[in-house]
Amino acid sequence: MNGGDEVVAAPVDPPQPLEWKFSQVFGERTAGEEVQEVDIISAIEFDKTGDHLATGDRGGRVVLFERTDTKDHGGSRRDLERLDYPISRHPEFRYKTEFQSHEPEFDYLKSLEIEEKINKIRWCQTANGALFLLSTNDKTIKFWKVQEKKIKKISDMNLDSSKAVGNCSVASSSNSLSPRPYLANGGCPDRSYSSLSNELSFPPGGIPSLRLPMVASHETSLVARCRRVYAHAHDYHINSISNNSDGETFISADDLRINLWNLEISNQSFNIVDVKPANMEDLTEVITSAEFHPSHCNMLGYSSSKGSIRLIDLRQSALCDSHAKLFEEPEPAGTRSFFTEIIASISDIKFGKDGRYILSRDYMTLKLWDINMDSGPVSTFQVHEYLRPKLCDLYENDSIFDKFECCLSGDGLRVATGSYSNLFRVFGSSPGSTEATTLEASKNPMRRQVQAPSRPSRSLSSSLTRVVRRGAESPGVDANGNSFDFTTKLLHLAWHPSEKSIACAAANSLYMYYA
Repeated sequence: MNGGDEVVAAPVDPPQPLEWKFSQVFGERTAGEEVQEVDIISAIEFDKTGDHLATGDRGGRVVLFERTDTKDHGGSRRDLERLDYPISRHPEFRYKTEFQSHEPEFDYLKSLEIEEKINKIRWCQTANGALFLLSTNDKTIKFWKVQEKKIKKISDMNLDSSKAVGNCSVASSSNSLSPRPYLANGGCPDRSYSSLSNELSFPPGGIPSLRLPMVASHETSLVARCRRVYAHAHDYHINSISNNSDGETFISADDLRINLWNLEISNQSFNIVDVKPANMEDLTEVITSAEFHPSHCNMLGYSSSKGSIRLIDLRQSALCDSHAKLFEEPEPAGTRSFFTEIIASISDIKFGKDGRYILSRDYMTLKLWDINMDSGPVSTFQVHEYLRPKLCDLYENDSIFDKFECCLSGDGLRVATGSYSNLFRVFGSSPGSTEATTLEASKNPMRRQVQAPSRPSRSLSSSLTRVVRRGAESPGVDANGNSFDFTTKLLHLAWHPSEKSIACAAANSLYMYYA
């Protein structure tokens, strides 16, 4: 109390760092097994409930997994907690089904091959027990419905086959003994309608030779059906899709444009953002990612290759940059180099669950932005600062152009992203947190844990100081003294929407961890 009128809130301690454990792996490689290019996972996405997980691969396939630890108890996790029912210690999933979403195509007009690789997957609202999702490759978006259907088969006949043959033969022989004249059009001469109907009436015991099939429902089968195809709207490669909170519309973005679609209309879209200049030689930046606000259906954010984020309101003129709220970090004087713009390019953005914060990932860092503060990020997390002396090598082997994704926990207290050597990092994003965990996509995730976690920077000067200091580390090892491998990279990961669980992709293997 302060003067009896004001209550001073005590500072809240940041949560303790999590201890991560291995949960499951799907598609684990054996020692020496060669990974096929088409099997490499290229997209991961949880649905809003966290009960389903979808992955897409470079072969154009979508694989669905479903949660089993709550199904076995016959209720949702929240209901079981309310009833004080003993629940599983962590989410567990099993394979549900898979289907071929995209096939390789060829654009004859542009003499361009369109590969089948799945770039993004987004879950839509469920209805009548069916699952709905959007998937896209470089050019075409598809809307899928996955539903269980009962398979009906003919299980039995009303008559034994041996008896049926005998009766049929008797009937045919008796008919042959009394031939009757018929007209060419099928009628009978000199016969009245009443006499004909009497001859065709069924006997009291029925016709023993009539065979009737009996249909029975057997096991259920999951059927994936393409409901809509949204094509021919992008001249450049689609890099992101995002559902609107209204459940009716979604956006798709390529390097220069963002289009707005209605789920029910596949032959028409509206261009809401266009950064293409009249002269392509004047092009200075491209769109790298776009995301709808989680609750405001008129608001969306998109990132650029220059490291900036724009927040626009669809009720205003989205095509006009003057109506967009710009978020960018000023470039320090005297630090510009050949690689500055390349590593500043944002590869992914995600809104927090409440919509107040935006998480962005560029090549070297994670940045957390408050949409109410456009002066700069509120937190910056160094992902693999030890690679800064190797930027020239990374440029030579094209690794510097790798696009790493990022994700936030459902409670907004932590963020995560991937790195090389199949490593991924988890940072505490709450004020005062020093959590910075390094994990490996393997059955022993803590094997390569960094002993001295770095504090996320909140000021530009401290960030620059750390950059210079850590630049002197050994160029061939990471912060924990382990050698790094540019060929094994963890680009895709997703955080469970309500629990401390992460799914990540290492080549063709899907690893899941919990804390």
